[in-house]
Amino acid sequence: MKLGSRIKQLRKERGLTQEQLADAVNVHWRTISNLERDKAHPRSDLLARLARFFGTTIDNLMNGNP
Repeated sequence: MKLGSRIKQLRKERGLTQEQLADAVNVHWRTISNLERDKAHPRSDLLARLARFFGTTIDNLMNGNP
């Protein structure tokens, strides 16, 4: 599973909009949209914030591994 699909899956599992996730990790909602469509790659600091927010590891976000 690609990173964008994984982020979208985790966001939807929590019932969040792109805007709500963006607010939680302090980015613009367009950033989340671009990530979910694999139009952009997150910087390492954003990747760490996303992993922390979702309560998972960077490896899980990147590869879908627990």
